[in-house]
Amino acid sequence: QVQLVESGGGLVQAGGSLRLSCAASGPTSDTSAMGWFRRVPGKEREFIASISSAGITEYSDSVKGRFTISRDGAKYTYLQMNSLKPEDTAVYYCVTTRDTWIRRTPNHPVQFGYWGQGTQVTVSS
Repeated sequence: QVQLVESGGGLVQAGGSLRLSCAASGPTSDTSAMGWFRRVPGKEREFIASISSAGITEYSDSVKGRFTISRDGAKYTYLQMNSLKPEDTAVYYCVTTRDTWIRRTPNHPVQFGYWGQGTQVTVSS
């Protein structure tokens, strides 16, 4: 069973930056995609970004130009978040797929088979 552990969340002022990290353990695959979602209480999970095994990236419109996803093999993924806004406040989840994603990027929750426990990001105004 793949396990994902996020870190790097916290409290930051609007306009500031945070870098989230995610470490995967267990039977990970170099051909899996990795990504990030976030959730605000009472709302659906929101896709933030994903990266294929070949390094192809996809972002939601709400974070494009402000957030950057990267990965280091199959074990680590990062989310650099700049120009943070109060509406970015949420629990952020690291995800990875069970299957192969090389030239395409997943962006729907059902496409990701493994989820971390989440890390809280709070942006104050």
